[in-house]
Amino acid sequence: MPDQLDLNLLRVFDALLQDSSVTAAAERLHLSIPATSRALARLRRAMGDPVLVRAGRGMVPTPFALRIAPRVRSLLDEAAALVNAAELDPAQLRRTFTIRVSDGVVTPLVTAVAAQAPGVVLRFVAEGEESVEALRDGSVDLDIGAGHDTEADIRSVVLFSERLVGIVRADSPLPNRPTLKQLCRYPHVSASRRGRVRGPLDVALQAAGLQRHVAAVVPFFSAAAQLVASSDHVGLIPQRLAEQYPASLRWFPIRAELPEVEIRMRWHARLDADPAQRWLRETIQACV
Repeated sequence: MPDQLDLNLLRVFDALLQDSSVTAAAERLHLSIPATSRALARLRRAMGDPVLVRAGRGMVPTPFALRIAPRVRSLLDEAAALVNAAELDPAQLRRTFTIRVSDGVVTPLVTAVAAQAPGVVLRFVAEGEESVEALRDGSVDLDIGAGHDTEADIRSVVLFSERLVGIVRADSPLPNRPTLKQLCRYPHVSASRRGRVRGPLDVALQAAGLQRHVAAVVPFFSAAAQLVASSDHVGLIPQRLAEQYPASLRWFPIRAELPEVEIRMRWHARLDADPAQRWLRETIQACV
């Protein structure tokens, strides 16, 4: 008779799908590699599917495994909520949270979580793909970034609003409060997840009859800051991030009406009542 699935096997399945590696899954689950390999063999018998197959030097999930992965993740989340129904003790919590996040909030969040829950692992992934499907299928627990609510099954709360400021290297000849015309004398670096060259500053410059030259486009604000710190480029990043570079950068207000960026925290509705995730959300709100 084929092996029956139990919750422990589903945890192994979830880890294998996240890591596509027996070794990495074993480390995530705090199991030995032989024990994880045996669990994979049981999964294959129980599901009647290879689950993971070799592809070059690595392993990739089968179409069947990819198809059922969201349902398995949902079952594990619901099981965790039942087990943790009693009052949560963060100091005893052992859990990995995957967070899709923007620049500027990682450091305070890691510090705050480590102080209360040393057994928690925060796994940060770059924003890049903004689809809510990652929240639905459980591959991402929380999404922190700009945007608006459009989906009925996605919950959100506003964390803060970002004010964008200009940055140059510390010894740049640009004045401390440059005019828009002075800004256009230098090459610019644009930070855009989607690779966009134009932004709100370009709209303001166009209204003033001016145009800047965007010489580089990078995916993250932190990458823009690193480039500006070692060049003559001008950048535009959130003020809270600019204040983290006091030695290498100098920031200044932009003499134009630029819209503030609203940063939201999002999660799937099924995790509303999960005590561990609720604690994490409250911790994030408190620290940012």
